[in-house]
Amino acid sequence: MRIAIVIGTRPEIIKMSPVVRECEKQNLEYFMLHTGQHYSYELDKVFFEDLELPEAKYNLNVGSGSHAYEIGKMLIGIERILLKEEPDVVLVEGDTNTVLAGAIAASKLNLNIKIGHVEAGLRSYDRRMPEEINRILTDHCSDYLFAPTTKAKEILLAEGIPEENIFVTGNTIVDAVYQNLEIAKKKVNIFNDLNLNSESYFLVTVHRQENVDVKERLVGILEGLEVLYKEFRLPIIFPIHPRTKKRINDFRLKLPKGVKLVEPKGFLEFLQLEANAKLVLTDSGGVQEEACILGVPCVTLRDNTERPETLEVGSNVLAGVNHERIFKCSKEMMDKERNWKNPFGDGKAGEKIVRFLTG
Repeated sequence: MRIAIVIGTRPEIIKMSPVVRECEKQNLEYFMLHTGQHYSYELDKVFFEDLELPEAKYNLNVGSGSHAYEIGKMLIGIERILLKEEPDVVLVEGDTNTVLAGAIAASKLNLNIKIGHVEAGLRSYDRRMPEEINRILTDHCSDYLFAPTTKAKEILLAEGIPEENIFVTGNTIVDAVYQNLEIAKKKVNIFNDLNLNSESYFLVTVHRQENVDVKERLVGILEGLEVLYKEFRLPIIFPIHPRTKKRINDFRLKLPKGVKLVEPKGFLEFLQLEANAKLVLTDSGGVQEEACILGVPCVTLRDNTERPETLEVGSNVLAGVNHERIFKCSKEMMDKERNWKNPFGDGKAGEKIVRFLTG
């Protein structure tokens, strides 16, 4: 069994790290192909080092661009490498342009390459989101669908995917959180750098296109943060995504008092910030999961989520972008007991995925 692991963004590196570690542990033949979506591979090298992962064998350095540009350039580069390497299976994770390009490239080659989609079956049912289209198309051209939960499996079955192709494994983010939290304790201490104490701050991430590219929605989020600070007087730590920073400047918006912008953090530092926050406010699906696993209440700054399990167990609530609702939901979540059950598995998803592939 020869495995190609296709990655392109930092969340994908994080979520595939348990699979890489399991391949290393079992001495399996595999290689990593990094598309360089959004960032250059050179910038991501530090990320591999921090997570104690081997470097990718290939990098395409695609960079940012329109969806068509990114996917087209990736398709050409991935096809060339798959023709050269002839793996038995291509593994992709999540819902980015890299995922779709990896799946399409493998499916179009006459080499009998199987496709495995890690984190299959997630749906927001909002097709305005490019990620939703990527998820659906990838699921429907995959041979192995590694669903993180039984709910995700039910979604796939309802869409006509054969049950024998679906494997409920749990989510690799659980493995990644547990494994990398231990690494973080040895390597970093973000609290000294930012002069913070545990549960004495709010943590915010905002980057989704549907939020930051629409002035009214971005204004609503910033107004919500302003109300939060006025009421609770706790610092709001905001690792600013380049896209969000650009839009704030483009729209000439003013940051509310109490919001502390910091540069984007590596996963180990961000994991520490998450694990010790009073409350997390985010539009990221991955952060919703991580907060749930870490036992930190989460307020999602969206109208929908492809992680409904977090709503069901009570770790998360949908607030949208209205400032009054953001405040109301935040207050409710801070008053909740942090005793929900993690719905995303036992931390052995990477092991299960590799076992299904090799068994």
